[in-house]
Amino acid sequence: MKKILLLIFVGIQLANAATKDTIQGVNPFKKYYLFREEEDCDACGCSANGGSMGFSSMLNNNFIGIRYVYQQYTTKEGVFNNSPWITENFNTLQIWSRIPITNRIQLTALLPYHNNNRELITGKEAISGIGDLTFLGMYTLVQPKMDSTAVFTHKWQVGAGIKAPTGKYDQQNNGTLNSSFQLGTGSWDYLVATEYIIRRKSIGLNSALSYVYKTENQKQYQFGNQFNYGSTLFYFLDLDKIKLVPQLGFAGEVYAANKQVKQEVLDSKGSVLFSKFGLELGRKNLSVGINMMNPIKQNLTGGNVQAKYRIGFNFNYSL
Repeated sequence: MKKILLLIFVGIQLANAATKDTIQGVNPFKKYYLFREEEDCDACGCSANGGSMGFSSMLNNNFIGIRYVYQQYTTKEGVFNNSPWITENFNTLQIWSRIPITNRIQLTALLPYHNNNRELITGKEAISGIGDLTFLGMYTLVQPKMDSTAVFTHKWQVGAGIKAPTGKYDQQNNGTLNSSFQLGTGSWDYLVATEYIIRRKSIGLNSALSYVYKTENQKQYQFGNQFNYGSTLFYFLDLDKIKLVPQLGFAGEVYAANKQVKQEVLDSKGSVLFSKFGLELGRKNLSVGINMMNPIKQNLTGGNVQAKYRIGFNFNYSL
């Protein structure tokens, strides 16, 4: 734990030493450019790092902050048609930061703390603790145009990252239909991502794709690989003393089947499509935001798990 905190502290110091404005001249993305990465959130919250709410603030280019994410699911407790449904609550408090390394390279780090609970027939079950630490590095292939007369500006980034098994994995939870009731996957997982932003004056569109490759943990269990996609329409309002960014979009997640001892686990794959909307407000170096997601269409674990909604709040300090 001390090593993790030390690593985050070093990242903050690097951010203070780095140049805040990465592009000289007229640049509509200079301090408040709109940037949102889609990051991995294992099915039903297992080590849920971003939850398709993104991995970056819409207002702050470089920052350190905290974010709270709540996810609710209902799960069928049993294999019979008349088996009861239970409610599962996933609460995650995250320390997150975005650090510029060079003009084109940025590093994002996120450390979650989970507090999950569900009410079973046999009684209430709860788990809490540190989740999996994630690092994601992004490289800018295309920078925004510096010509203020340009009709459109655009930005394209690609990157890769790693998720370390710092969260506890409990093998006993694999006996339930929702095997993602965990603090972590217990495995080293790897991700690739790409993002494209196009903007005309105050309105823009942010689109992102990411793929998470998950390895087998020491208990010979492997969570299914995950594909994320999403697009967000945003509008940037630069008022007298505050900045406002309302946003509206969609996000989807597709999960491959889990494996146990190299064999696929029955009814462990699935997909879900969310609508999402949010708002961020910034003043000077501080910003607050809210994001909400509601399922439009889903088929998780053969219909035995149903996503209800997700909501997130964040508070950031711009470096």
